[in-house]
Parts: sequence; C-alpha cells; structure tokens
Amino acid sequence: MTAQPQANSGVLSRYRELVERSTEEHSGQHAGDSGDHRGICVDEWLSDAGTEQHQQLTDIVESIGIGGLLARKAATARHIKEDGLTYTVAGEDRARPWQLDPLPVVLSDDEWARLERGLTQRAMLLDALLGDLYGERRMISEGVIPAAAVVGHDGFLPAADGIRLPGDRQLVMTSVDLARDASGTWTVLADRNQAPSGAGYAMADRRIVARTMPTLYRNTALARLRGFFDQMSDALLDAAPVAVDQPNIALLSPGPASETAFDQAFLASLLGLPVVQAEDLTMRDGRVWRQTTHKPQRVDVLVRRVDAAWSDPLDLRGDSRLGVTGLTEAARRGMISVVNPLGSGVLENPALVPFLPAAAKRLLGEDLLLPDARTWWFGDREQRAEAMDRLDELVIKPISRGEADPATHGRELSSSELDYLRVQIEAEPWKWAAQEQVAMSTAPVIAAEGLEPRRLVLRTFGVGANDGYRFLPGGLGRVAANSTSWNVSNSHGGIAKDVWVLAPTEFEVAMAERGRHRDTLKLTVEPDSMSLAPRVADDLFWIGRYAERAESTARLATVVDDLVADHHGRSGSPGQVAMREMVQALSQVTGVAAPQGDSHPSEFLRTIVFAENTPGTIAYTVSNLSRAAYAVRELLSPDTWLILSRLQSAINRPVDDDEPLPGVLAQVLECLVGLAGLASENTVRDEVWAFMDLGRRVERSLQVSTLLRVAIGTERSPVADGQITEATLRACDSVITYRRRLASGTGPASPVAGMLQLLLRDPINPRSLEFQFKRITGITQVIEDEGVRVAVDALTKRLEAVSPEDLGMNERSRLVDFSVELTSLLRDLSDQVSHRYFVRPEPPRRVNTIHEVGVRQ
Repeated sequence: MTAQPQANSGVLSRYRELVERSTEEHSGQHAGDSGDHRGICVDEWLSDAGTEQHQQLTDIVESIGIGGLLARKAATARHIKEDGLTYTVAGEDRARPWQLDPLPVVLSDDEWARLERGLTQRAMLLDALLGDLYGERRMISEGVIPAAAVVGHDGFLPAADGIRLPGDRQLVMTSVDLARDASGTWTVLADRNQAPSGAGYAMADRRIVARTMPTLYRNTALARLRGFFDQMSDALLDAAPVAVDQPNIALLSPGPASETAFDQAFLASLLGLPVVQAEDLTMRDGRVWRQTTHKPQRVDVLVRRVDAAWSDPLDLRGDSRLGVTGLTEAARRGMISVVNPLGSGVLENPALVPFLPAAAKRLLGEDLLLPDARTWWFGDREQRAEAMDRLDELVIKPISRGEADPATHGRELSSSELDYLRVQIEAEPWKWAAQEQVAMSTAPVIAAEGLEPRRLVLRTFGVGANDGYRFLPGGLGRVAANSTSWNVSNSHGGIAKDVWVLAPTEFEVAMAERGRHRDTLKLTVEPDSMSLAPRVADDLFWIGRYAERAESTARLATVVDDLVADHHGRSGSPGQVAMREMVQALSQVTGVAAPQGDSHPSEFLRTIVFAENTPGTIAYTVSNLSRAAYAVRELLSPDTWLILSRLQSAINRPVDDDEPLPGVLAQVLECLVGLAGLASENTVRDEVWAFMDLGRRVERSLQVSTLLRVAIGTERSPVADGQITEATLRACDSVITYRRRLASGTGPASPVAGMLQLLLRDPINPRSLEFQFKRITGITQVIEDEGVRVAVDALTKRLEAVSPEDLGMNERSRLVDFSVELTSLLRDLSDQVSHRYFVRPEPPRRVNTIHEVGVRQ
C-alpha cells in the first residue's frame, strides 16, 4: 500500500506534496516509539496509483481543476441543504447541515471481500458472546473474560438476562469502526452494537455524490447499496416472534431532536417502517401497541434507536421518558422482539477487546481475521502496569461511553493532567481502558487551496442472516475536520465520505440474490396499519396550518408593501386611508403591533417578514413549519426539503435594511406555492394528505374570515372602500376573477358584495369559505370521522344562511358579528379534531427501582 510515483501535475501534485510532508512529520514524530502506529501513513488515493480506477479518478480531478472541485464542493453543500440532511450535536438547539466531501474513497472488490470475511467472523463472535453473557456466561465462569470487565460496563443490563430473539442471530445489526494501521491493514477501533447508526447517511451520501460527480459515478462499476436494505428487512422479519405470521415492525426514536434524527427517518423510509416515539406506544395484555388515529396496532418487532438503559422506565431507568414501560418483560416473554436486543451495548465495551482472541478460540475455534487496535484494560494488573508506563502515548477512555466523547489522547495532556488521570485510574481501574493510536490512512478533502489529506475512519454495517452476516458495501467514511486532527467524529466537525466498492458483474448478481424479496410476507398487513400516531397526525395538521398561515401572511404583506410604496407620502388621500387600514389589518391578522401615528410602516413590514422570535411573523411561522416537518420527515416527499431549504434561505439570512421587500416576499410565495402544489399533486390521498389538507383548509378559513372582518368590517368612503376591497381580493388571490365578473356584469352590483360572494359563497373558488367546507367534508371520508363531518355541516349551513349582498350593503356590524361567530366555530372544529385525534397518552411517571442505585445520571 505504499505510494508510487505519479506523472500527474497540478491539483494532485500539490496533494502528493502535502501527503509526503505529513508522512515525514508523522514518521519523525514517532521515531522513538515502539508501537505499530509509527511508520509511513497510507493515503487512500495515492496507494493505488497505476490502477485503472485510480487513473479515472486522477484524470477527472486534474481535468476539473481547483475551480471545478470547489464548485462541486459548493454543489454538495447545496444538495445537502436541499435534501434536508442534518446532524445534531448533543447540547445544541439546532441541527447542523451534514458535512460531506464529494470525492469518494474507493476500495477494490478483492480488498472488500477480505474485509467482509473478517467482519463476518467478528459479527459471529460478538453474536455468540452476546448470547453467552445473557445466558450461561461460560466465558466468565471459565475465566476467558473477567467478570469485572463485564459487570463494570454500563451496557451490561442484568434486567435483560435470559432474553433471546427467535432465529439464529441475537445480534441482528452490527457496526464496526475501522482505520488502517501503518502497514495499510484495516484495524478495529470500536464496535457499535448498542443501536448502530449511519447506514441511512451512507445511502444519502451516495445519492448526493452521484449527482455531484455524475461522470465519475456513471463510468465506475460499483456495488450498489439498495440490496443491503432489502437484507435488513429480511433480518427484521426473521427476528419476529415465532407465533407471528405477518409481523408489524416499527422504529423507536428518541425524537426529532436526537443526534441522528435524519438517519433514523431516512432508514425508516427505505424500509417502509413507521417511526415511533415513547408516547406513541403503550403496553396492553403483555404486548406493545402503537396508538393510531383509529384502533391500536400491535408491534411485533421494535428497531431500537434509543439506548437500552432508557428503553424501559419500569425495569431500567426510572426517569426515562424515551422508553416503554414493561418493554423488558414483554421481550423476555417473547411478545416482542427488540432489535438490537436490550443489553447489546455491552459489546461496545473496550475492556472486552484484550480477551476477544481467546473468546474466538473458545466460541468459534478460530483465530481472529480482523485485528483490533492494541488495547489494555486497567482492571487487569499486568495490563495496567504496562499501560501506565505509556500513558502519554495512548488514547485513554472510560469503558462506558458518557454523554460526550470520552477519549483522551495522552500526547495532548500536560504532566499534571497525566498525573491527575493516573489518580483517577488507580482509584477505579476497572472503569478504564487504553488503546494504541492507530496510524490511520488519509483521504483527500476539497479545501480552499486544493486537496488536503485528512485522517479516515470507516464505519461498516451488517445484518444477521441464517448463514452469517451481510454487509453494506463500503459503509460510511468519515474524515477529521482538519489536517492535524486525530479525532474523527461528527461532534468534532467530522466530514463524511462516500465509500465505493468496485464490483464486477458477478458481485452485483450475488448481492441481488442475497436480498430475498418475500412475496408471502409484508412488513404491515392489517387494514389500519397505515393509520398515524396521534403525535404524527398532530404534526401533519400543523404543517398544513403553518404553511397556509405563512402563505396568507406573505400575500397580505405583499399587498400592504405595495400600498405603502404607492400612498405613504400622499397625506389625506383615499389611497393613504386604504394603506393605513390594510396596515392595521395586517397587524390584527398577525398579532404584531402596528406603527403608531405617522411612522413609516417599513420597520413593521420587515418585522413581519424576518423576526423569527416574534409570534405571527412569516419567519416565526416558517420556523414552526420546518420543525413540524422534520418531526415527520419519513412521511414527506424528498422534494419537501428542497422547498423548505429555499424558503429558509429567503428568510434566515443577513438582510440589508435597504433591501426591498418585494423580492424577498416573491421568493417566499414561490416556495409556499410550491409546497402547496406538492401536497396537492404529489401526495397520496391517505391520512398523511388528509391531516395536512385539513390543517390547510381550517387555517385558510380562519384567515379569510379574520381578514374580511378587520379589513371590510368598517364602512369608509366609496373610493377608499373600493381600494380596500381590491387589496383584500389581491391578498386572497381572487382579484382577477373579481374583475372579470365585474366587467361581464355578473354577480352583485356592490363591489363589497361582489367580493363577499367570491370569498364566502363561491363553490368553485379555492379561496372561498364554501370551497374549504366542502373540501373538509371530503377529508372526513378519508379519516372516517362522522363527528367532524357533522361539525362541518353546521358550518356550511351557517354560511348558507347569510346573504353576501346584505353583509356588504347594509350595516357592516353584521359582517363583523358573522366573522366572529364563524371564527369561533372554526376554532371549535379545530379543537374537536385535536381532542379526537391528537390526544397523547399520559407520560410515564418516575418509577424508583433497585436498578437506579449507582446508575449514571
């Protein structure tokens, strides 16, 4: 794997120089060390110089040049934003955009085959070990693994003792972090078997790189990723309780604020699974049920993305609100299969690593194919003595992972800090382990000056099968945030890499055959299996309401901005009267205070558009819209994120005080109209569409009713009345139809009555109240709710009882009274829908149990 001479110049010539310089510094820095991490650092691109695939890569990079590379980096960032790829760092309120470099890491099919054999053997070993540690515990009783190394780890859960999944595999999903040592050998850094994350990110990365580097992608024969997710579906079906013929599967998430919320939602969409949270689940008759808008649905397999200790407030952490009370007992009785099993986090324990070779001999009768980074467990006296002498060279970590990254690099500590660490270790040695720093290969990342080498970690993903394990070809690559860092993690600014496995045709065929598409089994088969959890239905309803509210506000703000531009300086004119009345109307509709006296409304309008922390503004509404959308992202079209990204870009950016609002408002409206079209034309007419559209129709009815009251409720001079009428029609996107009817002599003679006819009683105007009520009646047929339909019928009858001519030509107080009454009825309807569909179960109360003694808070 050593670098070979290259004839390339330009971008790659500079990159080669940086790699060679880094290699020299690395070798000099560790010249006196005795560990395997010294020596020449391997680079993933330069190590395969001379191969056909390498030549393709280098030719394309050289032809693109630094300008082209930077353009592709920018395109990658744009695609990430448009696709809604995010990662949330613990402790931060907002999710960060996912970081991805478009240049792939490439592995040959031979190299991947060797790596896959080692990964399969390791997964088989950990599967057998998991079964033993929660079963007979022969590895402990026979002295292969010290008991303290197991029970001292937070991932070992006595409450999970005796739980077994049906089928051949206890460890259904497996994940391993790897890096190359100085010789180029892939070496295990850590196992990730608690609730493996990242496979969804890997698929999302592939889709973006395929768009960003299309020529390279099309011209390279790659192992595709889709088949792995078919294999995952098969593995989940195999894990179902024995007595269940047609299992229902769900993915348990901590919620939209969790670090890997995007990964969870994207994986669920690939597998066709509902994402559930603790409040969506309940225990009844010893089984877990998913609450829905109709009858509860039994859950047979729960894909767990909540750490095991938080999964059951009865038998595990009593203060958890992320889990299901009684889940542990239900799993023990075989009523539900939890994947990965409760307690599987013990396999992430670095204290086990020094004993894995002996365990492999005992459990598999084999030597390990895949080496671990050399690891010491301080609970063993001999290992502790050896590691203490090298503490300044090693990576030291508690054996149990805390809330933050626990790894400490000895080389970065001062003498006093090392002394303090020694005291901590000596006090509780069984809680600590140390690992030799693996040299780590580098991979190129596009930077401002060209390509830069960054240290690489590869995370692989596997799923259990009857005859072993299947792995996602390549996995998820990650590189450090800068060229000097050894810390490769998302929380420290790590950058993702798409990993390509070169694949001949035979490999592709074999992978396709591994994914067994079962015609006899479905993930969900019950008639109500597509029903939504109350939480989900609530979010969808408010997506509809927020989207319509933002659009209505943007339309009204556009009209007001035009009036201000035309009439603010024309004191006493009918146009200025109309302008002031519409400014007040915008204030009353949004709840944002209007300017007083002769103050210019410009600052008020900018507040309406950009003030994210002020209720009623467009920015505030869009923020809530985005939050609701991200909470149910697995149910929404991928195009949703493109629209929301552009919408947020239009509002959430530094704004020049002199920048005219019409351009911004036009961008906002363009996005919101696109979102409405997406919901109308691209959404299947199931409950997802029904609750979104119901929210939109309720909100539009409220907006129209309120606007008519505050804009038209007071009679003014005929000229001012006419201008206000036209402004209101423009805000309701109905002015063209109004003018056409007026010109043709159809409809009421009074302009106000004509407007009211169009906005109240017109059955073919999508902005009229009558149209909204008929649409809601149709929606009740989808959600099958007779009570809501009766309430809408009452609204319709009340609307039919009024005459637009009377409301427009006689005292306007009747219009005000009617609007107030209608608004009240609409809010009652919204409340009725909320009480019928959105009521959540009571959150679990804190349960004090004996298991809380000594539990990390």
